[in-house]
Amino acid sequence: MIHCTRIDHTRYSLAERERLAAVLPAGETQPQVMLRTCNRVERYWGEGDVPDTTLRHLYRVASGLESGLPGERAIQGQLKNAYLEACALHKLSAQMHRLFQTAIHTGKRVRTETKIAEGAVSHSQVTVDILKKTYPDLNRKVVGIIGVNKLTEDILKFLTDRRTVTVFLSNRHLDKAEALAAAYGALAVPLHEKRRMLDLADVLICATSAPHTIIHSHDLPGDREMLIFDLAFPRDVEPALAGRKGVTLFDLEQIERFAKTNLQLRSGEIAKAERLIEEEIRKYREWEARSLRIRKTGCSEYIP
Repeated sequence: MIHCTRIDHTRYSLAERERLAAVLPAGETQPQVMLRTCNRVERYWGEGDVPDTTLRHLYRVASGLESGLPGERAIQGQLKNAYLEACALHKLSAQMHRLFQTAIHTGKRVRTETKIAEGAVSHSQVTVDILKKTYPDLNRKVVGIIGVNKLTEDILKFLTDRRTVTVFLSNRHLDKAEALAAAYGALAVPLHEKRRMLDLADVLICATSAPHTIIHSHDLPGDREMLIFDLAFPRDVEPALAGRKGVTLFDLEQIERFAKTNLQLRSGEIAKAERLIEEEIRKYREWEARSLRIRKTGCSEYIP
């Protein structure tokens, strides 16, 4: 049987997910697929039958229906990358291959045949919306960004469109920060010199893959007002900073709550997506039945 262990935002808070993800057994020697995103850590392993609950859940994840921001597109690439990494590391069972290939196909079909992704928001878009709402005169602000990835690049595109915004970019690997900074007119700063950046910044945006906190209370000047976005999982910024006078801290949960109050996703599109998922589940079961029949009879029926 294909098994699934998952820790996600529907059942656990951000703090609980951090604690549980740190102790989730990896079982690295066993063939498996590990899906890690800001909202979830999911482990799939085994061979043979796929329970309905596992099949439906993964198809919904691939379609963006289980995301903190419904309809978001990033999960499609994250799921594909997790599957490809598993293929490179392990010899997966035929059922596991079929499960993930059909899940990726289902996600693509839902986005093609419904409007669920129209107007869908990302964490970068929500961050920009909060920035614009908080600072209509953003051109006068200094922004510090820690982390080099698609999320921070999307934010950089918005900021540098304003041209007069001063942006510092830092990363564990300075060469990556320098390359991205050069593309968008930002200034690269070595991560070990982050205090220099924090002394100047009015806004701090963190989105690294560090397994631990990288911004602590003692890193920030005690008398500065600062707007902080912590877009990382696990969190980059010490949560206690939210209680400091003058500091406004948005973590993933708060950003998603902000988005949902402004997101109007038509229920008809969700219902349409769910009908497509059920159709794909029926197709999977038909493939499964044909496979079993072939194994029992030894016939050479072609299985697409």
